[in-house]
Amino acid sequence: MDNHQKKMVTAELNTAMIFAAGLGTRLKPWTDHHPKALALVNGKPLLQRNIEYLNSFGINNLVINVHHFADQVIAFLEKNNNFGCAIKVSHEKEEALETGGGLKYAEPMLQNAKRFLIMNADILTDLNIAAMLQHHLTHNPLATLAVTNRSSSRCFLFNEKHLLCGWQNNKTGEERIAVLSSLNIPMAFSGIHIIEQSIFPLITETGKFSMVDLYLRLCKEQHIIGYNHSNDILVDVGKPESIAIAEKYFL
Repeated sequence: MDNHQKKMVTAELNTAMIFAAGLGTRLKPWTDHHPKALALVNGKPLLQRNIEYLNSFGINNLVINVHHFADQVIAFLEKNNNFGCAIKVSHEKEEALETGGGLKYAEPMLQNAKRFLIMNADILTDLNIAAMLQHHLTHNPLATLAVTNRSSSRCFLFNEKHLLCGWQNNKTGEERIAVLSSLNIPMAFSGIHIIEQSIFPLITETGKFSMVDLYLRLCKEQHIIGYNHSNDILVDVGKPESIAIAEKYFL
């Protein structure tokens, strides 16, 4: 990434939120005693890898939500002096609020950002954030979702203009069509999105809810688009066997 791209990201997208509150049930037995965000890939925790990844694009204002073994995440950040970043911790003490609820709960910590990036703590990728941001700025949607054409049990559905129009579960056959379209293109969500600050007044859901539910409601009136990065490395480190896969790509 050249200096021009980094300056563009710093000017237009200097804030990110890392979802690190989940129970990580797929990553047992590690998550019986630790948060999934601190699972190790070649000796380095996922959370550290993603903080460094975001920082490499000039994104160093971070919000990290915590719940499961929250004290371990907080201690890890304090021990490492927040890796030189400005980090706010959104502590979901009563219960994990899922992705949508977690975003709404963290709203006060994100109110100074004109837009922000969200990523899951258990995703490792070499996606070019500058390129994704340029795509977002060009099309000016409410949100841009990073997607690939990899096989997945659940997919978002997009129309021919790459606008979100639905969701499907390939295992159960469940399909949720929010906007009727002559073409429903399935794409697997990468757990990375760029969102405008203007989403917050549109969130009417309360408590625990998913970003999927929120997006499917909003896409009926708002532009939510996909950004295809199928040529990038992407590893969902959600299961013990996926750690070995991640270690081949992330040294």
